[in-house]
Amino acid sequence: MSLSFSTKAGTLHCLQDRLPMARIAPLAYFTVEEWQAAPDTCLARVAMLPQPGPWIVRSSCRAEDNAEQSNAGAFLSLPDIATEDLPEAVARVIAAYGEAGAQDEVLIQPMLRNVLRSGVAFSHDPNTCAPYRVINWVEGADTAAITGGRSGRVWQQAACSPVAEPAELSGVVALLETLLDLFGQQPVDCEFAVTAEEGRRQLWLLQARPLILPHAPESDAVQAARLARIHDKVARGMLPYPFLMGSRTVYGVMPDWNPAEIIGIRPKPLALSLYRDLVTDAIWAYQRHNYGYRNLRSFPLMPHFFGLPYIDVRLSFNSFIPADLDEGLAGRLVDHYIDRLLAEPTLHDKVEFEIVYSCYTLDLPKRLERLEEAGFTREERKSIADSLRRLTNRIVHPKEGLWREDAAKLETLQSRREELMRSCADPLERIYWLLEDAKRYGTLPFAGLARAGFVAVQMLKSLVSAGVFSQSDYDAFMGGVSTVSGQLGRDRASLDKATFLARYGHLRPGTYDLLSPRYDEAPERYFDWTQKIAPPEPLRPFSLTLPQMREIVKLLDHHGLHPDPVGLLDFLQAGIELRELAKFHFTRNLSDALALVAECGGRWGFDREELAYCDIGVFKELHIAAVDPQEMLRRSIEQGKQHYRETLAVSLPPLIARPDDVWAFEWPETAPNFITQKQATAPVVGCDDRQRLAGAIVCIPNADPGFDWLFAYPIAGLVTAWGGVNSHMAIRAGELGLPAVIGTGELLYQRCCAAKRLFLDCSGRRIEVLA
Repeated sequence: MSLSFSTKAGTLHCLQDRLPMARIAPLAYFTVEEWQAAPDTCLARVAMLPQPGPWIVRSSCRAEDNAEQSNAGAFLSLPDIATEDLPEAVARVIAAYGEAGAQDEVLIQPMLRNVLRSGVAFSHDPNTCAPYRVINWVEGADTAAITGGRSGRVWQQAACSPVAEPAELSGVVALLETLLDLFGQQPVDCEFAVTAEEGRRQLWLLQARPLILPHAPESDAVQAARLARIHDKVARGMLPYPFLMGSRTVYGVMPDWNPAEIIGIRPKPLALSLYRDLVTDAIWAYQRHNYGYRNLRSFPLMPHFFGLPYIDVRLSFNSFIPADLDEGLAGRLVDHYIDRLLAEPTLHDKVEFEIVYSCYTLDLPKRLERLEEAGFTREERKSIADSLRRLTNRIVHPKEGLWREDAAKLETLQSRREELMRSCADPLERIYWLLEDAKRYGTLPFAGLARAGFVAVQMLKSLVSAGVFSQSDYDAFMGGVSTVSGQLGRDRASLDKATFLARYGHLRPGTYDLLSPRYDEAPERYFDWTQKIAPPEPLRPFSLTLPQMREIVKLLDHHGLHPDPVGLLDFLQAGIELRELAKFHFTRNLSDALALVAECGGRWGFDREELAYCDIGVFKELHIAAVDPQEMLRRSIEQGKQHYRETLAVSLPPLIARPDDVWAFEWPETAPNFITQKQATAPVVGCDDRQRLAGAIVCIPNADPGFDWLFAYPIAGLVTAWGGVNSHMAIRAGELGLPAVIGTGELLYQRCCAAKRLFLDCSGRRIEVLA
């Protein structure tokens, strides 16, 4: 017969002597009624415990740990209480109940000694309800560190996992399995500690309570079948491949075209299919080949595992190899890149700046010295440098630079869109051509201009490394860049509502997300039109000193790079500005297509919530074929909903380094990108709390350009969960001189969101929770 949860004290009492892998500290407990009637009798129960104090006096209220709500941490517990202070401590715990019921309890136990680590463990993932064993712990003696808000380390393991937990967590997963058996497979949440006792480790159960989930979890067997398919897919993908350099791969959510930043880690099917169609299935490879890198056309860059999108990092690293580099040397270089990423996984969102040599910069010879440690000879390093120099000169050439041709395509995109929208073409035809044009004249040149933008930022950073620029010069240059996003802020202050929305109305947070309203669909949601916006301070153009110009002339000549100092600075500015302009133009095509998707779907009886589950390929097929649109769309939506239910049930690490990571992994520490050298101390708000944005540090999930509306408010700082050092919001924050932390990773982001007040120290590269 299964046990039933009761109060904190009652549950611990019934579990004593039932846990072979863990102990429960001796306990005494009594009701409020008993304490009020005979406190001495209650204290006598404590005196009878086999261990002396000091004591921990804990809440055991009936409002805690029940089947409807846990109220974990809602009541008071007092540690390190001396015996003579027990009456006062008990009174304080009871007072914390508010209107205490007669049958509410107080629990007293001796404090544990020599605590090595402690934490909380869940039998199921509280976010997805899937049967993952999730352990959140810290090293050290503070048993309240995790419940008190410290982030700690997190280990996540599928219920059906063949992979064991780390040695330091030995017994915790077994404890969860035992609790599940004892309580009839009811999801459980427990607190634990590990102590050192006479040369051995002892696991202690501090608390067990029901884990309240919004819906019933799926079975372990269903999870096992799904994860086995992902494991096999990853294992096959990590084998050598005949048309790729490198002996293995890694899968990540942030390298290269970083899906976590652009569409999120669990995008709806429509957003996923759009991103694949517009960028990662083919366009990305065409652009790299056009710019002089290896030909990887027909290689899809972004596989997905039951809807969770990842970048095939070996494929990405192949695409950064110059086309004229010897194949044997190229293969060794790809393997070196992957080895480096595995050795330093926190660089997964900085691969182009910290791992890959994708262009020639003024500090490249020095950076290439790292390859000597990996066994690359002087001749091989010179060969790599020569290839990158030729490739870079083609990109940055003052008159014939590849980026100039890409910039010209943006005008074609704009004129074709205007002609299409004026025409009598039906909505399906417009969807088809908006997206086809978005690829040919939008995302393809955007990919090229984004490459130019990366080269520009790397070249700019190399001027700092070479000692020509100071960090202040770098910040001043970035602050003088004029992007479309910067113009948005100036126009918000000067244009009337109708004119402003005509220009910027297509933008939306979540560029590929149909459920995210455009600015012109919900203008009151994003802007306070009654408030007069002060125009931003005018841009201060950056200017070179004469000594800096002379030094750049010498460096360019020494390194064999074509532009003169003025041409180089023109390229640096254009590369950064045009990247943002290209994004602005192609997202208009995308946004207009999404609006037409909603219009067509509504005509056939489907709302936006339903349409977010369809595949964009359905609308292309409806344009081409004579079929029943309602039936075809219905089937796609139903299939998408089924697939997305499975997407929600899967948890994977940000970097999959081996097939076994599919079954169990520790959430990694991240190295956020700190923008500017400034500091900010301010309250924390989410982007939906418009009334409190002014003077606040704002948390947003990713560095999407659709969040540019935030800059119409005088915010104090910005934090994003996902985003790279050269992401849209990084560029934007640098332009505004706004202290920002881009790409914190999931764990640190959740901690920031839960804070009431933060201190951002960008120069010191730290975030501090103040409240």
